[in-house]
Amino acid sequence: MPKLSVIVPCYFNEDNIPVTTRELVANEANFPPEVTFEYVFVNDGSGDDTLGALLRAQALYPGRIHIVDLTGNVGSYNAIVAGMAHATGDCLAVITADLQDPPELMVQMYAHWQQGYKLVIGNRQDREDIGLAVAMAKLFHWLMKNLALRNIPDGGFDFVFFDRQVATEVLRLHERNSNVFYLMVWLGFAYVNIPYIRRKREIGKSRWTLSKKIKLLVDSLLAFSFVPIRAISVLGLGLGFVALLYGLYVIALKVARPDEPAGWTTLMVVMLFVSAFQMVALGVIGEYVWRGLDAARKRPLYVVRDVYS
Repeated sequence: MPKLSVIVPCYFNEDNIPVTTRELVANEANFPPEVTFEYVFVNDGSGDDTLGALLRAQALYPGRIHIVDLTGNVGSYNAIVAGMAHATGDCLAVITADLQDPPELMVQMYAHWQQGYKLVIGNRQDREDIGLAVAMAKLFHWLMKNLALRNIPDGGFDFVFFDRQVATEVLRLHERNSNVFYLMVWLGFAYVNIPYIRRKREIGKSRWTLSKKIKLLVDSLLAFSFVPIRAISVLGLGLGFVALLYGLYVIALKVARPDEPAGWTTLMVVMLFVSAFQMVALGVIGEYVWRGLDAARKRPLYVVRDVYS
């Protein structure tokens, strides 16, 4: 009897929990009768009554819901890792607590898993959302696909269904400042992707702020791509070549017109440009060095306050 563990990271989802749990439990009827379920909700340091809502849902559906309560907010990806560590299923799925991803898609995902696929991805073919957030999301995934992992599906994804072996490998890596979904693809298992249209959020307000999105972009690029470091080398060589040409020009000008004063404006522009490049280069190198330090300290990705089973 295969067991499916559904991991749901929660952050300020007090109002979502009753609807989400009801939809997830109702979706069980679409699966073959031999499948058993557990739902691992991870409270990622929510400042509202998310934990209380989860405990009430647990009382309504005894034996199905497990709650992992973290001591503080560590980010949704680390919360997912915590859920993976506490899940016991033969296969696992990750879905958002706001139900923007359709739970019924997990039935198709399960069918592909039975066919032998270790990883099944629900990729966003389109979104019901509009505005700047959608444009930023598309730009983010375009950068990742073209600069880091070329084998990821178009449109981005954070709705996945995967085998216990994939979860074991992710937990074994202990990756920090990374992207757990891209890490699953990086492992190299053959996967199948199912396109869908992501729903508009109906309940509550997203806490996925601009600063968090920028951090995710930087973390993902640095974790899976050498492009930033290689770009520094290429730009450095290019600037060196330009500097050589400019130096030859200055020498030739001095020889041809020894009494003409040098251009102060040109000199300042060159100095400011080179100095700006050096600061950017140091910043990129510093990002890599900081991540190396963070990994060397081996601090835990999360701290569990309590588990309610």
